[in-house]
Amino acid sequence: MFLLASAQSTATLNTGDIIFQLMSLLFLLAIPVGIIIFVVILRRRNSRLKRVEEKLDKLLGDKDNSKV
Repeated sequence: MFLLASAQSTATLNTGDIIFQLMSLLFLLAIPVGIIIFVVILRRRNSRLKRVEEKLDKLLGDKDNSKV
């Protein structure tokens, strides 16, 4: 009887252990996801900046051509 009770008590999972494992897994997954999101945001920002620079160059070129 004691062996059966002992085996059941060691096989149970504590809720705190489960929560800790899930939080650890989420933290490990959050690091690469955060890096990927950061890279995507930087690429969008750079492409937007290039488009604005091209438009500004075109407007300045049109302005210079109209003065001449």
